[in-house]
Amino acid sequence: MTSTTIKVPSATRDRLKVHAARRGETLAAHIERLLDLADREDRFEQLREAIVATSSGGQVAYERERDAWLDADLT
Repeated sequence: MTSTTIKVPSATRDRLKVHAARRGETLAAHIERLLDLADREDRFEQLREAIVATSSGGQVAYERERDAWLDADLT
C-alpha cells in the first residue's frame, strides 16, 4: 500500500491518535472509520431530502406497496 503525508495541525493529529488508541485502531484505520461514518451520514441526508421531495401521490403509492409487503402471506 502506498502512503502519504497529510498536513494537519498538531492538535488535530494528537486528537486523532488519542481517539484511535481508545478504540485500539491504527491511525489509518481510525481515519477510514471516520470517513465511513461521514459517507453514511451523507447517504442518510440524501434519503431525508428524497423523502421531503416525494409528492403526496408518491407517498401514497409507497405506503400501498409497503403495506402489501408487510401484509403478505408468507406461509
